[in-house]
Amino acid sequence: MPDFDLAPLECRVLGCLLEKQLSTPDVYPLSMNALLNACNQSSNREPVLSVTEAEVQDAVASLIAKGLAEHWPGRVLKVAHTAKPTWNLSVQEAALLAELLLRGPQTPGELRTNTRRMYAFPDLAEVEGCLAVLMEAEPPLVVRLARAPGAREARVAHLLSGAVESPTVAGVEAAPPRSGRIDQLEADLQSLRGELAELRMAFEAFKAQF
Repeated sequence: MPDFDLAPLECRVLGCLLEKQLSTPDVYPLSMNALLNACNQSSNREPVLSVTEAEVQDAVASLIAKGLAEHWPGRVLKVAHTAKPTWNLSVQEAALLAELLLRGPQTPGELRTNTRRMYAFPDLAEVEGCLAVLMEAEPPLVVRLARAPGAREARVAHLLSGAVESPTVAGVEAAPPRSGRIDQLEADLQSLRGELAELRMAFEAFKAQF
């Protein structure tokens, strides 16, 4: 199996390609300009980046060399990922992996909320089932982290950038646990903002056709 030790921007590019294929299929594959905008998007991203087209082009070239992306020639050169066939991902698994690439470690509940613009999981059982498939892949694509002190749930992280350190650090006081209801409301708000951004992008792409 090839080494998929991805740099942070490579993770962002791959996550954007997975996300846009599922959330806005009418404008996928992405032009370089659309991919740049997706990488610098302020909603549904952690951290928020400000990268240049040249940096995105370099990341795309690296992903192509690793067998995870490809160019689609045409009037405008476009970029597509090849992660789904490479790892035999279902739509559900691709949505979870995209979310982890775009926003880092999250709990299964957060993943269920934050992936709904890509795939609407009916319950946490399906989320957990898909995460189990990703954890049992060869090599594993995601890992469940140790529960941090004060946290109500353990988080899940992707392994495409190598091993992930446990969030527990000796001598560091953990943040007090937050209300699950507040966390859910904040996740819902972020998801709605992301859906609005997706609609705006799709509308701009539609207008550009005329």
